[in-house]
Amino acid sequence: MVAASLELPDELERRIAELVAGTGQTAHAFVLEAIEQAIERAVLRARFASEALEAETQRTGKAYDASEAFDYLAAKARGEKVNRPRARA
Repeated sequence: MVAASLELPDELERRIAELVAGTGQTAHAFVLEAIEQAIERAVLRARFASEALEAETQRTGKAYDASEAFDYLAAKARGEKVNRPRARA
């Protein structure tokens, strides 16, 4: 196992301490779990983008850039008016 050291902003450290207070979980365990979850989400997102690209390309010969599609969805979730990305050959 590799040892790592993180310097957390005071506000983030305070928020973590509040979340783990009374749970029996240490701040260290909370941060490790959060990192594991972030990695899993990133892996799933990359897999989803890859599979979607392959399926769309096979169906139409065109595909959307995954980062443009995710940026579009994030902007829509924030309530912004944004143009849809275009599929490209």
